[in-house]
Amino acid sequence: MAPQQRRARSRRLAVVAAAVAASAALASGPGFAAGAGAGRVADPPAPTPTVPTAAATLPAPVAPEPAVPAPEPAVPAPEPAVPAPEPAFPAPSATPAASVTPGAPVTPEAPVTPDAPVTPEAPVTPDAPVTPSESPSPSAPPAKSVPAFGAYLDYGALGVARITELSEWLDGAELRVGHTYLPGDRWNNIEGPPGFLDVWADWRLEKDDRMLVLNVPMMERNEEGVSDDGVRELLRQGAAGEFDHHFRALAERLVALKVPDTVIVLGWEMNGITYTHRCGPDPEAWKKYWNRIVSTMRAVPGQKFRFDFTPTRGKDAVPWTLCYPGDDTVDIIGMDSYDQPTGLSFDEQVKEPYGLQAHVDFAKTHGKAISYPEWGLFRNGDNPEYMRRMLAWMDEHRPLYNTVTDYCPHGVWQCRENPQSSAVYRSLLSGRTDEPGTAPTSPAPSVEPPVEPTPPAPTPVLPADCTPLDLGDWVEYWLGGKLCFRLDWWSAGQ
Repeated sequence: MAPQQRRARSRRLAVVAAAVAASAALASGPGFAAGAGAGRVADPPAPTPTVPTAAATLPAPVAPEPAVPAPEPAVPAPEPAVPAPEPAFPAPSATPAASVTPGAPVTPEAPVTPDAPVTPEAPVTPDAPVTPSESPSPSAPPAKSVPAFGAYLDYGALGVARITELSEWLDGAELRVGHTYLPGDRWNNIEGPPGFLDVWADWRLEKDDRMLVLNVPMMERNEEGVSDDGVRELLRQGAAGEFDHHFRALAERLVALKVPDTVIVLGWEMNGITYTHRCGPDPEAWKKYWNRIVSTMRAVPGQKFRFDFTPTRGKDAVPWTLCYPGDDTVDIIGMDSYDQPTGLSFDEQVKEPYGLQAHVDFAKTHGKAISYPEWGLFRNGDNPEYMRRMLAWMDEHRPLYNTVTDYCPHGVWQCRENPQSSAVYRSLLSGRTDEPGTAPTSPAPSVEPPVEPTPPAPTPVLPADCTPLDLGDWVEYWLGGKLCFRLDWWSAGQ
């Protein structure tokens, strides 16, 4: 191993350890906004930074350490043999174990060092199979226009380490998107806490065609149930410029870390009711506040940020089109889209008001790229039909990027509750390093033959002695139907 490679590797390990410690400290605070499917009823929060079962079995990787040091990298031929860690990362790891304390990641970070074989990717970059000898020139980005994909795997250093593991599970597929979230508990964390973003910046800088996606809350106490009146007042304060300095500090930190082209998913799922940065209490003030944040961050020298306006799919608290702040301050129009509510078929997810088709059409009208920062399974369980159709939808409409939310109940690799959907995902994405329509570079695992779309669940027939309750369209939409009140409930209990 060349001296400069050793120094780079040592620096990366030090940054990983520091970032893990910072991540563990942050996880103990309230309001950490890293949730897929947030803004929906009873959606499980993002997992705390725990080590999955598979990762916990990695003390053995200490053995590969001696093999990496010196003579091995000196001979190019053995490098392809590095994929031997494949057995060390069996299929999807178990669901992120809540039983492991947040501090535990510090210990497993040493085993994560086998991910240092990422450095051999220089001579084996999939981007340059035609001219492998040219791998040392990182200044020349590969000339390809392909939608990038990745997964949300963890918000801290473990998330970075697991990108390599997931790529191995996908037979070397190139995950070009790293996705994380800033905590929304306090303003100083929304500014980007020291040490937290460093490991993500290092990963981004290893290859020119990688993309860092960062969800940024617009308010502190972002998941603390602030009332509509409180939110309305905060939005008006933000629109008046009272919070500008926090976003200027974040922009300066990202530029200093040499990731000025970060995609900022600002105030995501604003059309729901979960977050303090929601739009509903005062859409006009929300739009002014968004525009003020974007203008403040764009004023920082050296920035090249792209701002992603990302509502949740479908009918939520308010139509997301009412929150759109304007073409001048939006670069990408995203959508968080999970397989919900219960019984809703994929075709209905496409056609529903403010659904998938409306999203694509709206972005086309405004001349914007689309994205899917959060997507995955949910209320319909292990649904291979949804997985197949959603991947086909993205292949057809070519979003700038997509990141599946990979923890239970949404995920396909770290969640063992969805084996059929996992097989579909792996079959369709294994070995993918080129355009979505290209065939995998290695044989794909067999998967069950296509099945007809599952029809939506039939409307339940209410008992004759039951009076339906009118709870409103929005509540009934998420409940999956009407509730009723039995007229004979008193006598039945006698």
